[in-house]
Amino acid sequence: MSVFQFFKSKIFFLQIVIAFAGLLVFIFALKYWLGVSTNHDQKIQVPNLHKMSLAEVDKKLKELDLDFIVIDSASYNSKYPKKSVIEQSPETGSFVKEKRKIYLTLNPSKYRDITIPDLNGITKRQAISQLRAKGINVGTDYLFVNDIGKDVVRGLRYKGKTLNAGDKLPLHSIIDLVLGNGKVK
Repeated sequence: MSVFQFFKSKIFFLQIVIAFAGLLVFIFALKYWLGVSTNHDQKIQVPNLHKMSLAEVDKKLKELDLDFIVIDSASYNSKYPKKSVIEQSPETGSFVKEKRKIYLTLNPSKYRDITIPDLNGITKRQAISQLRAKGINVGTDYLFVNDIGKDVVRGLRYKGKTLNAGDKLPLHSIIDLVLGNGKVK
């Protein structure tokens, strides 16, 4: 039997039909299995978790058969409660499947601490610039001491207490400058 006669034979066409039918059965079985195993038509809408504590988030997501992971803490935002959700991914209103993880960014419990630089002996203007650049506010109640250098920094105070270089204060704290008055006595 030659190759051309084999391609014209009933056995060859029967094998082609069986192979095609087997391929179709495999494709439909695979499609059905993927639909079942991936929960194809299932949709759970992601709730709004903003301003919720972790305990509230845990309770809410367990009701919906979802999970969460805390990925980061952002910069402190006074508009949100401490240790509450600031951002979430996927966003509110998105649709996900069961057991999906929601990624959360939390609000820290306070502003980060800033190290106070050594400002002794520099001018008021330079000190104010350095402090503002670090995120520290300068009060307007200056304390003047007898010193030959007029408006030269001779100390720092926070809520009535003397500060030293290297001390730490929360971001946006208000400190007062102790300045020289330009008089010897």
